[in-house]
This record gives sequence, structure tokens and C-alpha cells, in this order.
Amino acid sequence: MAHEKNHDYHILNPSIWPFFGALSGFIMLFGAVVWMAGSMSILFGAITLSGPWLFLLGFAMTLVTMYGWWGETISENIAGDHTPVVRIGLRYGFIMFIMSEVMFFAAWFWTFFKHAMYPMSPESPAVDGVWPPAGIETFDPFHLPLINTLILLCSGCACTWAHHALVHNDPRGDIKTGLLESVLLGVVFTYFQGYEYSHAAFGFSGNIYGASFFMATGFHGAHVIIGTIFLFVCYLRVRRGHFTAENHVGFEAAAWYWHFVDVVWLFLFAAIYVWGG
Repeated sequence: MAHEKNHDYHILNPSIWPFFGALSGFIMLFGAVVWMAGSMSILFGAITLSGPWLFLLGFAMTLVTMYGWWGETISENIAGDHTPVVRIGLRYGFIMFIMSEVMFFAAWFWTFFKHAMYPMSPESPAVDGVWPPAGIETFDPFHLPLINTLILLCSGCACTWAHHALVHNDPRGDIKTGLLESVLLGVVFTYFQGYEYSHAAFGFSGNIYGASFFMATGFHGAHVIIGTIFLFVCYLRVRRGHFTAENHVGFEAAAWYWHFVDVVWLFLFAAIYVWGG
């Protein structure tokens, strides 16, 4: 019959989530600008916006988008729409996403290396500056930063253990234990990172070292939080029996993302804490 499916691809049904997600992202980012600016007038001064409320609205809408859109994807997988051909496409798409993330962090490394190797001063270029800038007290890399490094590496090992158990049909329930350990270690890492920020002897503004440090490690921290949520969702899906040894693209994506976060932190630790501190 003409309408009968005779291919291995999945033709998506119309969905509101791409449009709703774009709208949510715009509101969240515009709200962030308003929040940081203090206040902003729009419509030729007819409306004045202030405070974090617009940002929080956009953030809540983004969370709804994530829940609804990814929920549709999970439903498609359960229904059998993710054929081997579709799963290959999903893997390629996620690999390209990680490649874009690599370039995102490359920008923050670039600005840190540029200012570390060619520090500026008010008298530049006649007189070079110093790095770290005068008055900046950096962190000892072999105290809390080293502990955080070990925590994140252990979390990555637990994630790999869970993946290995899944591929081998999970004879001892190791996948649940490994995922839960990975999530808990991710939470501990985030807590220690926040504790480190609260004891920093320098601020975000007023110096290029603080700006570079907090932008690079802060965005990494945001990725750790996202990855932790990603792994916890996989843990909930494992409890519901969603994954099999042959079909677990969602788990693979979470594991790849988590290992990417691990590798980025190793470069951050070596470059910012050890070499540039």
C-alpha cells in the first residue's frame, strides 16, 4: 500500500517542542541580559523590565521543553521506531554535538592561554604585565582541585562499569549501582566546586584572571550538572527496563557526554590550576 512503511527510517510526527524550545531559549537569554543590566525598557519605553523573573520564566519553559521533547524521544524508542539505521544517525548527531562542545571550550582555553602568555598592563606594550595579575591569590592545585579531579575520574570509572554491565546483560545489577555511584560523585564534585568558589580570593569582575577562571570552570560546572541529570535519567530508565544490550543509545550518549566532561576537566586542571596558577 502507498502509506505502508517500507524503509528503516523514522519519519517524525509534527511537534510543538522545536518552536517552544526556541522561544524558551530566547526568553531565558533575554531575561539574563535584563537581569545583568538591572533594568531595560522595551516598546519605546512603554514597558520596563527588571529582576530575574523573565530569566526564571524562560528557564522553567526550557525545563518543560526538555521533559516533553525527550519524553517523546523515549516513547519513540519504546515503540520500536529507533531502528538500527536511526540509532546510527542518533550516534552521529551526538558526536557532532560533542565536537561543537569541544570548540566551545577551546574558546575559553584560548583566552586563558593568550592572557597567560602575553599578559597586559596599563603601560603595554612598552611594559608587559605579569601572570597571574598582581594581587591575585590563586588556588593550590594539589588540595581541593586535585581531590575534585579524583572524584570526577572515579565517577567516570563508575559510568564505564555501568555501561560494561549493560552490554553484558547486567548479570548482577551492576548497572544500577554504577550509575548511582556516578551520579552521587557528580553531586559531590559540584558541591566541592561551589565550596571552592565561595573561598576564592578573587572575583569575577575587575581582573582578566578571575573572568577567565570563572567562565571556563563555571561553564564546565554547568556541564557537570547537566551530565549528572542525564545520568540520573538513565538510572530511572534502567529501573523501568528501557535499555537492552543492543539498544541503549540514550545511555551511550550520557556516557559519552560524561567522559567528555572528564577530559575537559583534566585539561582545565592542568592548564588553569597547575600551569596558569
